[in-house]
Amino acid sequence: MKKHIILLITVFLSILGFSQNQNNKVKLLMEHMVSKGNVMGVVGGYSVSGKIIDQGAAGYANKKENVKFSLETKVRMGSIAKPMTALAIMQLVEQGMLDLDAPIQTYIPDYPKQEKTQITTRHLLSHTSGISGYKNGRESNTTQEYATLYDALDLFKNRDLLFEPGTRYSYTTYGYTLLGVIIERVSGETFANYMQTHIWNKAAMTNTGVEKFNTNIAFKSELYSRNNGKGKAKLAEENNLSNRIPAGGFYTTLGDMIKFGNAVLSNTFVKESTLAMMRQHHSLEKENNAYGFGWFLYNPKPNEGAIIGHPGAQTGCTSFLFIVPAKKTVSVILANTSRAQSDVDPVANTLLKLAIDAAK
Repeated sequence: MKKHIILLITVFLSILGFSQNQNNKVKLLMEHMVSKGNVMGVVGGYSVSGKIIDQGAAGYANKKENVKFSLETKVRMGSIAKPMTALAIMQLVEQGMLDLDAPIQTYIPDYPKQEKTQITTRHLLSHTSGISGYKNGRESNTTQEYATLYDALDLFKNRDLLFEPGTRYSYTTYGYTLLGVIIERVSGETFANYMQTHIWNKAAMTNTGVEKFNTNIAFKSELYSRNNGKGKAKLAEENNLSNRIPAGGFYTTLGDMIKFGNAVLSNTFVKESTLAMMRQHHSLEKENNAYGFGWFLYNPKPNEGAIIGHPGAQTGCTSFLFIVPAKKTVSVILANTSRAQSDVDPVANTLLKLAIDAAK
């Protein structure tokens, strides 16, 4: 993930061929990506002060059936789910229902304790818990179904930590699976119901939800991938996201993602002061990694939280969301092809620059 930070720091120095006075050409950008064959379908756009300035889609949602990828196509968002889950956690913190610094056993009593420092919600939000990531590719691309998030904890709860909680940074999907269980225990709702009521409904996101394995979703894209990040996009095998729903188990559309970004800007989910806390560097200065609570922080010091966002990368998905609070801008790109960062990331940067320029 550090490469994303380095890439974004240079966005103000390189506009990737676009000048301030040039007309927006989002659809042309999308079509150019598809023409190279490295993504099967992609959609992108940006907004300023709540208004969509430009958006476009290209390619296929289903190549075999000749179904074009459109603005309404539903696609996986990958790890952009993490800031949504983090916002849900902070809602409970605001209500006094959850203590960021209490051991997680306060909410999940039977979760294994550590010999010294106990894992807290703060550690989970900032990826400083020491919980490891996927054990191997088979664990990431599993077809195994976990009936509940609590059941999914069996995958990793008894594994050794990578380090003592709070002493280092290591990005982990499973830490956010734990956050989903905490949300359920504290709120008394299922995670899916909580997100629907307190996040997606609040932002009028009518085309976002939890993906369920082997369940058809109307207007949802097929999954495509590149072989080790090389070659052309090809149909990928389905995988089950039930072990990582709070970290990357949602589908969405471009319109809903822009709505989400604007709801963040308008403090629809949490107070301005709470969002400010989430935009602070919580991932340890000595690790040289800028991560807050659910957000990567992309601006250079000393204003790292001036640009926040999150990438997503999983089977059938390469995505990026950026939000610039001071400019009231949101930019999004969603591709239905995994292992396509080399194509998606530069265009994500271009969309960000276009959004910032449009806000001037």
